[in-house]
Amino acid sequence: MTYRLSLTARLTLLYALVSVLLLAGLGMLVGVMVNRHFDEQDADDLRDKIGLIQEVMRTTANLGALATRLDDVVHNHRDLYVQLQRLGYPVYTSPVPAGFYFPDTRPSTNQSMQSWQHKGANYHGLCSTGQLADQQRTELTICAVIDTKRHEHFMHTVGHSLLGYIVFSALLGGLLAWWVAHNGLAPLRDMKAKAQQITGQHLDAQMPVDSVPPEMADLAHTLNAMLRRLQNDFHKLSEFSSDLAHELRTPISNLLTETQVAIAQPRSAEAYREVLASNAEEFQRLARTVSDMLFLAKAEHGLVLPSRETIVIEDEVAALFEFYDALAEEKDICLQQTGHSQLQGDRLMLRRALSNLLSNALRHAYPGSVVSIVMAEDATGRTLQVRNEGDAIPEAAIPRLFDRFYRADPARVAGESDGAGLGLAITRSIVELHGGHITVDSAAGVNCFTLRFPC
Repeated sequence: MTYRLSLTARLTLLYALVSVLLLAGLGMLVGVMVNRHFDEQDADDLRDKIGLIQEVMRTTANLGALATRLDDVVHNHRDLYVQLQRLGYPVYTSPVPAGFYFPDTRPSTNQSMQSWQHKGANYHGLCSTGQLADQQRTELTICAVIDTKRHEHFMHTVGHSLLGYIVFSALLGGLLAWWVAHNGLAPLRDMKAKAQQITGQHLDAQMPVDSVPPEMADLAHTLNAMLRRLQNDFHKLSEFSSDLAHELRTPISNLLTETQVAIAQPRSAEAYREVLASNAEEFQRLARTVSDMLFLAKAEHGLVLPSRETIVIEDEVAALFEFYDALAEEKDICLQQTGHSQLQGDRLMLRRALSNLLSNALRHAYPGSVVSIVMAEDATGRTLQVRNEGDAIPEAAIPRLFDRFYRADPARVAGESDGAGLGLAITRSIVELHGGHITVDSAAGVNCFTLRFPC
């Protein structure tokens, strides 16, 4: 099993690592600057010592006296080594470590300092010239050298101190980072505790928004929106289960009752045929309900893929008017169509959607009124409107009109309609499968269902 670090641990390690890198970089910068300062200081000291030796030489006429005076000068300066040469041969050398040698003794025109190592020790040297105060003004080469062990000891001490400080700072920074991350992630723990309280019976719980940092407020808003969708879907599912049980209970109860009555006593063959015919009607109603439910389930999960062909809408409307002409004539309703339109889609599906709307309009239209279908096209798309004159749809019922098994009449009187309350839900699914949407308006005694399709 792979072990995964917590977010708090990751932030702590990241903060400690960044602290170590920053402090290490700062330590390296300090080391470079201190070394540069020591080099400049040694160069200045060597120039001062050479200047002092040159001054001594200008006031001394012979080498014997010069050696005595230089011994005093060198003796008072620790880690300073001096050598005077004439024509490449040493004429004076101060006490030096065993095996020590002076570097190139050619005088430097720009007085640049030389650096070298000898037996593990580091040295800085500078060469120049000076003249004795004799009559010949004898010229000697002056070479002064400084041992840098004092600087190395100082840098060694500072390096150990910086290393200890870096380790201590990393540990302290890690503790502070853990404390900051632990407290900074407290809102996430609160959201986790809140989420653990959410169950199917308590979907109304909401994540805290005002008490969390702005970075987490968006997450809280998103989770709350998700919970509202879940609550809404759960509510619809509960209603669907209740409606489904209600819709199936009636035909099943009818079948059971008629069957029990039929077998309660001997009957004639004609009586049995009537019972079987009645049962067949109930079975047909059940089959239609199950078929419609299966279609809706497939449509919601994208399993229904409409075929594409060019459909002349006015031809489909004319065919439906011919089919419903007898029903319209029976209720003294006039069928009208205006406009024209073409659409790319599935012919059978669109005919089914229009048929559902037209049968619904005929069922609720006033006798002697007009049911019309208006078609139009423009740059934004295609529009179909199914209108009828009848009782206004209650405003509270409009948002749920396309829900499965929903009827605007709460009494749900089965005898007034052969449908199961799935027609408008199927119509909406068909329209959405074709990239469109459907709306309904009810005002001034006119109910209008509007279907809009993109170009």
